[in-house]
Amino acid sequence: MGPAEFLTGRGIDVRPHPHIGLGTVTYLLRGRLHHRDGLGTDQWIEPGAVNWMLAGHGITHSERTDAPEGPGSLFGLQTWLALPKDREDDAAAFVHQGADRLPELEGEGKRVRLILGQAWGERAPVDLPVEAVYADAILAPGARLPMPEGHEDLGAYVIDGSVSVGGQSFEAGRMLVMRPVDRLALTAGSQGARLMVLGGAVADGPRWIWWNFVASSKERIEAAREAWRAGDWAHGRFRLPPNDSAEFIPAPEK
Repeated sequence: MGPAEFLTGRGIDVRPHPHIGLGTVTYLLRGRLHHRDGLGTDQWIEPGAVNWMLAGHGITHSERTDAPEGPGSLFGLQTWLALPKDREDDAAAFVHQGADRLPELEGEGKRVRLILGQAWGERAPVDLPVEAVYADAILAPGARLPMPEGHEDLGAYVIDGSVSVGGQSFEAGRMLVMRPVDRLALTAGSQGARLMVLGGAVADGPRWIWWNFVASSKERIEAAREAWRAGDWAHGRFRLPPNDSAEFIPAPEK
């Protein structure tokens, strides 16, 4: 999300919309975002905090900046995690943990905040339905960050600066995907680096994605699409946020 600079009275205004079959983690580097969902959650998302939304069988939420009084900015990432097949129909949930609740590791020119999962001998305080790791790492020039061990899939997304590995340099905006057998360390370039480390268990089969729906079968997506179009906003599978129910995003045409 971004980086974006907003003029007076402008911002992000994402109306209520549905999800199934996934978990999302919204993590901000700059700015703030107002999350409301069909469970009744009303939570401001701020930099460094973890905001985990389990869509499961179905949830709706909105994401707004609520018309700032003056110029502002927003920069963040929303990462989607596919749920295991036996957890796709779990009840929806939302968990917020402030930045002060997350483990931080610092030393040798690096500062790492563990957002989700387990790595480097620490564990983040959010229970997940699948093995995963997600971390925000800031590296001084020349600092080395060893990739966490014990995860089947592992990658790194470069936000700022650059990192090198195996004689190759990767600038901001690049995603590095490691093989499971690799035991690597990333080295920050001359300007330092900021990157997100992410990974976990390999998905138990392929996933279909249509609009905001993720599922292990097209039939699940079709059922969710028809439920959203049916529009039982007060009691059904996709109850609108009670404190943001005046509008919603309609499903696109097939």
